[in-house]
Amino acid sequence: MAIDTRGETAGKPGKPSGEKKAKRASPALFYRQVVAELRKVIWPRRKDLITYTSVVLGFVVIMVAIVSGLDFLLTKGVLAVFGGS
Repeated sequence: MAIDTRGETAGKPGKPSGEKKAKRASPALFYRQVVAELRKVIWPRRKDLITYTSVVLGFVVIMVAIVSGLDFLLTKGVLAVFGGS
């Protein structure tokens, strides 16, 4: 059974064709909404922030050491196999 769609424009999938596009918010409204959302955020205390920062920096230092060590070993291995100065 076919559906008669002559004379209708095709809409985007998932959206009804009669739905209007939402208007953009003014910059002032956007700013107020951003400030309201930031007030909902639970900000870490200074002690927590120092702990989190230390953990991240420690992890980064360990990863840099691992990657540097692997790079050094692979460089020595390639130079040993293919020769080099």
